[in-house]
Amino acid sequence: MDKLAKIKKRVFEIIQIGNQADIPSLIFDVFIVCVILLNIAVTFCQTFTQLARFGVLMQVVELVTISIFTVEYILRLWTAQYLYPDMGQGRARLKFAVSFYGIVDLLTVLPYFLPFVFPSGAVAFRMFRVVRILRLFRINAKYDAFHVVTTVLKEKKNQLMYSIFLVLVLMMASSLCMYGLEHEAQPEHFSNAFSGIWWSVSTLLTVGYGDIYPITVGGQIMAIVIAFLGVGMVAIPTGIISAGFVEYYTSIKKGTLTKMDADFVTLEITLGHPYIGQSLEQIELPRGLYTATVLRGRDVLTPWEELKIQADDIMVLGSMSHVRVEANLEEVAIEKGHPWIGLEIRDLDISRRSHVIMLKRGNKNIPPREDSHIRERDAVLIYHR
Repeated sequence: MDKLAKIKKRVFEIIQIGNQADIPSLIFDVFIVCVILLNIAVTFCQTFTQLARFGVLMQVVELVTISIFTVEYILRLWTAQYLYPDMGQGRARLKFAVSFYGIVDLLTVLPYFLPFVFPSGAVAFRMFRVVRILRLFRINAKYDAFHVVTTVLKEKKNQLMYSIFLVLVLMMASSLCMYGLEHEAQPEHFSNAFSGIWWSVSTLLTVGYGDIYPITVGGQIMAIVIAFLGVGMVAIPTGIISAGFVEYYTSIKKGTLTKMDADFVTLEITLGHPYIGQSLEQIELPRGLYTATVLRGRDVLTPWEELKIQADDIMVLGSMSHVRVEANLEEVAIEKGHPWIGLEIRDLDISRRSHVIMLKRGNKNIPPREDSHIRERDAVLIYHR
């Protein structure tokens, strides 16, 4: 690997992979979160006329933070091939550019620069600054304290969608009924069936603006009925989400492990083995194999390229061809409803003689940390001594 490629991979590790043992990566995570919060704070402060005297300072802070976001976006494009290793460099960059976080990163910086190119659209571009708030979701990629919320919403998405459908149906029905009852009495407010939608929204969702209201007896009776139904409609999604949280935490307490065959093999490095003294970068493994981790005595070593193999090491090799594992390795598949979802590795109920040596998340192999959170569809590789 040439020097530029090493630099690129190291930049990727710093900006993309949250690793508590990697100090530069940890510093970058904290730094970029602080920059995001500072940028959002300045965006809010710019809306206060009382703070106009600090306008120049806020413009400077915004310029600096936007410059940092721009450099970060360029670096993420530059290193996208490591995020999508199965793709070519061009396709990897395109996939990142059209991904959720890629679009958020782009819309974060574009509203600042576009007014210089299209001055007439400055007001419209300024509205897109709200997208910067979405960058806070990057915190969830490493510190997924909100993972429980997203998990519950995914689990209950069908029920939530059905409750929203009921609200829409009731909204359309109430709009048609109110049009029939109120059109002749106040045609300026209920000129057609669709004009009652605003009244339906404010009544069903218990907003109650009162700018449009029925004046006939029939319309007022209908409004009372719809108001009562509106309370129930709002309560349905709340109940669904609450039940989801209860089910989630109940499954953590009552769930059991699922053991399955793992796609890993172990290679013991005995005296005289040709790998002794070589770094992982120098070792040419058979096609389809990669180094997942290295066990050295009681230590579990992260497979860095410069790590040199010693006698009595045990190399844990991942297999692309579904090779069965030795008896001392166990892969736990984290399926839907698994009790480990959302837990940190240090909180797992496993033997003291067992160690989590690798997390498989999609196409990535993630070196585990004590505060690493388990997610649905992860695979946890456990080494039993």
